[in-house]
Amino acid sequence: MTRLTSAVRGLVTALTALLAVTTASATAQAKTEPKAPKDFVALSAVDPTIIQEIRYFTPHNFVGERVDGYEQPICILTRPAAQALHQAQLKLLRQGYTLKVYDCYRPQRAVNHFVRWAEDLDDQAMKGEFYPNVDKTRLFEDGYIAEKSGHSRGSTMDLTIVKLPARPTRPYHPGQPLVPCYAPKGERFPDNSVDMGTGFDCFDTLAHTLDPRIQGAQRANRLLLKNTLEGLGFVNLAEEWWHYTYKPEPYPDTYFDFPVSRKSLVSAD
Repeated sequence: MTRLTSAVRGLVTALTALLAVTTASATAQAKTEPKAPKDFVALSAVDPTIIQEIRYFTPHNFVGERVDGYEQPICILTRPAAQALHQAQLKLLRQGYTLKVYDCYRPQRAVNHFVRWAEDLDDQAMKGEFYPNVDKTRLFEDGYIAEKSGHSRGSTMDLTIVKLPARPTRPYHPGQPLVPCYAPKGERFPDNSVDMGTGFDCFDTLAHTLDPRIQGAQRANRLLLKNTLEGLGFVNLAEEWWHYTYKPEPYPDTYFDFPVSRKSLVSAD
């Protein structure tokens, strides 16, 4: 019985070791990140002159921390969208301006992060700047947060215009006093963007592109961005002056989840 028991124990030990190796291998395979299709590119490879300030790589956003999936502060787009944005940049450079992107391709895991944040009603750390007049219980109903985003299809970007020569934007320091995103430009966070009437990602009706309360230079700035982009095939989201999608989209029904990282790109760009 002793020899038999030892043999059984040896067999169990061997099976356990084999199972552990198999599980580890499966886990390693499961952690392999997806890659972008070959026609996704880094915007900097198409136009290195466009300023990139990828907000979701930083804690200066409505969530208050780096968002899941943003491994590098780079703009990734489908090649047609990036090339059209390059044409828009050429037009603006001749007028003494440059484009600046806040966000481009956004992985589904980042959207899921937004959803989890919106469902956590106790987390209101960034309310004072980004949604001072909106009850967090209404973020889904009012359309500020959704379970899917056009950004995940790769041809949508959030952007603004900066007057040349571009001055750097002061770094955001977590914990600093927050000012409403619709406050006068001299009072809200000092973005180097021209005055668009509100800051980026402002959850307020004043952010609607053609809100009639936005007049003068602020309206002119919004229309400069809108007219420049729409003349090249971009479509604006009426509720957000910064949000544009290039049409026709190469992937109108596909929501990708590869990380925002140069490693995700198949091409050598």
